[in-house]
Amino acid sequence: MSEKTVKLIYFAWVRERIGHAEEEVVLPPEVKSVRELLVWLKDRGEGYGNALKYPDAIRVAINQEHVDHRELVAGAREIALFPPMTGG
Repeated sequence: MSEKTVKLIYFAWVRERIGHAEEEVVLPPEVKSVRELLVWLKDRGEGYGNALKYPDAIRVAINQEHVDHRELVAGAREIALFPPMTGG
C-alpha cells in the first residue's frame, strides 16, 4: 500500500505555537479520525503540544469543509486546524 501525503494547514495561534503555517505529512495507519490526528500531532513536539493542549477546542476542516472530531480523515487532501472562534 502506498503512503498518502496530507497537507496540514495551521491558522492563528495554532500556527504561532507550532511554528509554521503548513506542512505535508504521511499519517500513520492508526490515525483514522480527526480526534486521533490531534492526539498524534500533540505528541510531535513541544510546539504541537502547546498548540493542542486542549484538542477539543480546536476546530478542523477537511478539504475546506468544517467537520466534527469524529470525522474520518481517509481521503483527505488538506486538513486545516483553527483555534476556537471568539467575538460576539
